[in-house]
Amino acid sequence: MNCQNCVRAVFTALTALEGITRADVSIGAIEIEHDGRVTVDQLRDAIAVAGYTVRDGETNRRALPLI
Repeated sequence: MNCQNCVRAVFTALTALEGITRADVSIGAIEIEHDGRVTVDQLRDAIAVAGYTVRDGETNRRALPLI
């Protein structure tokens, strides 16, 4: 991503997924929090719909929601 229109397109694609509780999208980085209903493949697909691919991803299981 190299402009704010790109950021907006990715943000819109991600927040359309059920289970996304927060999506921080900036040029070159995305941080997502979800409730467990969304899969990594769904996230990659949503980003692909916006016209981008995911190079690397990191899972932070320390940030799981409390029940």
